[in-house]
Amino acid sequence: MQPARTGVPLLSEQELELTTVVANNSMNRERGLSGVNSYARELGLDPATWLLARAGGPPAWLDLCSGSGRALVAAAPLLPPGSVLTGVDLVGPLLPQPLPAGVELVVAPLSTWSPPRVQSLVTCVHGLHYLGDKLGLLARAASWLAPDGLLIGHLDPASLRLADGSPGARPILRSLRAAGFGYDPHRHLLSLAGGRAVDLPFRFLGADPDSGPNYTGQPAVASHYAPLPR
Repeated sequence: MQPARTGVPLLSEQELELTTVVANNSMNRERGLSGVNSYARELGLDPATWLLARAGGPPAWLDLCSGSGRALVAAAPLLPPGSVLTGVDLVGPLLPQPLPAGVELVVAPLSTWSPPRVQSLVTCVHGLHYLGDKLGLLARAASWLAPDGLLIGHLDPASLRLADGSPGARPILRSLRAAGFGYDPHRHLLSLAGGRAVDLPFRFLGADPDSGPNYTGQPAVASHYAPLPR
């Protein structure tokens, strides 16, 4: 990302969702379940394999910023009957498509959407780069997990800023780790094992969609936060 921009107007979640950086048509359109351009490669685990190894009844997999939902469609026939695979995206599939049993694709903003069921697995492949209140979504997603569930997705610490635009990565990552999250800086992967209530001591101030490309080389959103007193 570009160096911190000071004095820039910050957008609310609703304003951000109208920008071309966020409401884009390329997010996870061609990414499949396994192979070269896949969830397995990006996450370091194959979601279907992980779900099959999990004990208990039919699993529920929630994919945030799912694009066309190709990974969910590919995973559905591999999982037991009764599994529920849900993809949520601001734009959604560009063309109507037949979906296998158990797969649902929802077009909705993640700032207000919540799932109707507990989730075995929550994934977000490069989706947090385009969201405003990244911490707010992470806290909500943690509460959606089953006790033995897993949340995993990409996070760019350079996109976390304080009120004056200065880097917020260090204090925010410290708070995420204190809440139980793990972070792999080499793969830019954030993870959480086991559902729980998460209270992060930061208030979302707004987002900057013109902060420039992040480590992926694509335009991304900088999220600004103010620390809350403890």
